[in-house]
Amino acid sequence: MRKNLLTLLVVLCTFSLSFAQQKAPRFHVIALYENGGHHVEYSKAAKIWLDKLAADSNFSIDYIQNTDKINDEFLSHYQLFLQLDYAPYAWKPEAVKAFEKYIDEGRGGWIGFHHATLLGEFDGYPMWQWFSDFMGGIRWKNYIATFVQGKVNVEDQQHPVMKGVPSSFWIKTEEFYTYDKSPRPNVHVIASVDENSYIPKSDVKMGDHPVIWSNEHVKARNVYIFMGHSPDLFENDAYKKLFTNAIFWASAKP
Repeated sequence: MRKNLLTLLVVLCTFSLSFAQQKAPRFHVIALYENGGHHVEYSKAAKIWLDKLAADSNFSIDYIQNTDKINDEFLSHYQLFLQLDYAPYAWKPEAVKAFEKYIDEGRGGWIGFHHATLLGEFDGYPMWQWFSDFMGGIRWKNYIATFVQGKVNVEDQQHPVMKGVPSSFWIKTEEFYTYDKSPRPNVHVIASVDENSYIPKSDVKMGDHPVIWSNEHVKARNVYIFMGHSPDLFENDAYKKLFTNAIFWASAKP
């Protein structure tokens, strides 16, 4: 009897340890998002989608709405930083230093969306030059305020972010930003938008117009995905696929 009890205890302990190991998150994500303004509906939809993906794929995700908590110690708990529609200005000084170190030293990965390239002097704040360089040395210039549909063409089908993504796909509702120049000379362009595909047509164009790219001059795995204004993006299979791919690629150590 004692031998059987001992065997049962060993089996139960082994099962419990195995179960605990299976439940341990594969990695930890911090998402910085705007909870107001024009992008609040995108943020709401993104949170619902991300929470389900995290539960289904066994990773953890936390959310913050400002940069007050960001410092070296805070970021050390996360393998991936998501910048969901959060502009690169008005960050706390300690957050700026910690984020730059996180990216430059490859302490974790980064995925930025849409508002992350709102680079310039806004609301009385100077441009964050490091962030401009990170995004390819660009400055925000204009946007399509009335929104258009547009066709995105994948330029690097072999990039891990594009695995299973069609060679081209349509974005239903977007305000495609233009910049003072193309970031192409300073970044690896993964996809661009065909400005001639806009429906309705728009005169707000920049010629060579990358919309997904990665800066290979820093140690952190990173990808910027311009599209991120409308919640209807989470009804777009191509968008959800590249977002998912980006999470698993950027969260892994190079």
